[in-house]
Amino acid sequence: MSHSGSKSSSLSESLANVKEKQAWAASPSKVFYHFATSGTSVAAATGVTHPLDVLKVRLQMQLVGQRGPLTGMGGVFVHVLKNEGPKALYQGLTPALTRSILYGGLRLGLYEPSKHACDLVFGSTNILVKIASGAFAGAIATALTNPIEVLKVRLQMNKNQSQGGPIAEMRKIVSEEGIRALWKGVGPAMARAAALTASQLATYDETKRVLIRWTPLEEGFHLHLASSTVAGTVSTLVTAPMDMIKTRLMLQRESKRVGGYKNGFHCGYQVVLTEGPSALYKGGFAIFARLGPQTTITFILCEKLRELAGLNAI
Repeated sequence: MSHSGSKSSSLSESLANVKEKQAWAASPSKVFYHFATSGTSVAAATGVTHPLDVLKVRLQMQLVGQRGPLTGMGGVFVHVLKNEGPKALYQGLTPALTRSILYGGLRLGLYEPSKHACDLVFGSTNILVKIASGAFAGAIATALTNPIEVLKVRLQMNKNQSQGGPIAEMRKIVSEEGIRALWKGVGPAMARAAALTASQLATYDETKRVLIRWTPLEEGFHLHLASSTVAGTVSTLVTAPMDMIKTRLMLQRESKRVGGYKNGFHCGYQVVLTEGPSALYKGGFAIFARLGPQTTITFILCEKLRELAGLNAI
């Protein structure tokens, strides 16, 4: 009986895969909904978790080039509120939302087409294909939106809120450091985004598949919540060091005491040498506190928007 059930289940999965291949077509409206649902969900999650992103950047820039006791997330939060006011927690929000729409739309929007392209070429959508598709989508999305990320991080570290907004900061970066400064940290940023998207989307995708197969959970809120929680945890552990290195490179002006970082590897080496190995996880709790809820909000909202737009679940 169990053998028959297993055979029937395998047949159903095969038919579902064939049906999904046939149903996936790149019509203009489908492409628009595909990217719009992804970008909107990431932007909404970013808006909710942005204060944690500001705290994360401040934590990562503590004691640059030296060892010593670090202030925790609570201490940094109180310090920012006391000395800069509540508005400081939303510094860089405009470029953050702009980047979320573009980066989120590309990152999540390119994942499924990449996965289907691999399926057509290799005849498989196993975990390795999902990891490769996620890495490709994340790297491409970050390479295109890196200038907005640099602008966001610079604004988040700007403790003098009277010095203009995003446009003024962009002009300042270009005039003082050149146009190439907008791509500072692009290497680690691409590596981080590739690892983040690969771990996040592949883990979410695979966790859903396992939970549907081995638990009573079906497509819906509880399945999306459980899968996104697992994905958020895994992606935080994988990407925290790369996130820290990316921030340091983008904020070279704040790191003058240790000299200029030549590249991501040099930055990582200098951080370990001068601040200790644990420094690679500076701001780690803030990253988890932000990335966990952001992942959950993103996937739950994205799945709902896809359902409303008539798209298949991720």
